[in-house]
Amino acid sequence: MNTLIRKGTVEDAPVIFSLITELALFENEPEAVDITLQDLVQDGFGACPLFEVFVAELEDTVVGMALFYHRYSTWKGRTIHLEDLIVKEEHRGKGLGRLLYDEVLKYAQQQKLRRVEWCVLDWNIPAIDFYKGSGAEVLDCWRVVQISEGPLHQYVSKI
Repeated sequence: MNTLIRKGTVEDAPVIFSLITELALFENEPEAVDITLQDLVQDGFGACPLFEVFVAELEDTVVGMALFYHRYSTWKGRTIHLEDLIVKEEHRGKGLGRLLYDEVLKYAQQQKLRRVEWCVLDWNIPAIDFYKGSGAEVLDCWRVVQISEGPLHQYVSKI
């Protein structure tokens, strides 16, 4: 099995976009993806990239990705947020997810970052077990808070 983990390029954008839509299906939210391929290209590979991505190639075909972006913690300093890690369904169980995860963590250490954080759905027990097994702590006491575009506009129109 010829496997390569490398930084994603603009040429990878179409397959990265397809992996994002596959992840939305996996997470039972197929209509949740609002971005377009053009958004992805501009936001990740334009003049001021907003994210970085590692891709997993198997036999010269991209079959997985780990997309992350830099953040700043008022307590820890420079950190990254791992937004999504996905391997195509037919290639799961081959260790590619672990290789992508390992690459993100090696990158964080090389950059002298003080934390990597991400979210995991409470029903994704295999992922939770994997993360705990790597030494990550799953914080039950914190809740993810989001305000989407519609409620955001409604709120702002009232202030």
